[in-house]
Amino acid sequence: MYGDPTYHLKRWETALLFALCLALCACVWAQGEEERIGNSLIRLHVLAVDDSAEEQALKLRVRDAVLEDLTARLEGVESREEASRVLRASLGEIERSAAGAAEGRPVTVTLGREHYPTRRYDGFALPAGDYESLRVILGEGEGRNWWCVVFPPLCLAAESTERLEQALGTESVQILAGDGTALRFRLLELWGGLVSRE
Repeated sequence: MYGDPTYHLKRWETALLFALCLALCACVWAQGEEERIGNSLIRLHVLAVDDSAEEQALKLRVRDAVLEDLTARLEGVESREEASRVLRASLGEIERSAAGAAEGRPVTVTLGREHYPTRRYDGFALPAGDYESLRVILGEGEGRNWWCVVFPPLCLAAESTERLEQALGTESVQILAGDGTALRFRLLELWGGLVSRE
């Protein structure tokens, strides 16, 4: 049968092999696109002490203080690399801004890689993946968290899609905002699960 040199693949076998090749190519492309997006953005992640109403409200006040600090600090910054340098050099000052609003709670501010789930924003979605992340942790950080994109500055910007397009390019933003976003990101998550098991 398969060892026979005169054997030819049946149509359904050929179609199955073709579909498998297409799926693998799509996953490889999607993984590359995910990495490119992940390397173009910096996320902000604020973690509350716990889930009580008081701590959740405090988390938002700390978030506002940090965003006010970052707005001035990142004004005119044109690239993720430059934003990363500015943030790394300013961790102490950012931590002081957060502590000023934290009402005595311990505050830790770090900059590093962090895994995020797929997240929908107004007009676009970001795929699950590893992103550079400015983390503001209140206490042990065991409460519900809040996150956004700090570079390009999308947290408070009404022109979020335009800023995202400047950072990622039109094609990537069309992918992020497209109708097939959920399917594409689910494929990325499944592919990432397969790759991480190897």
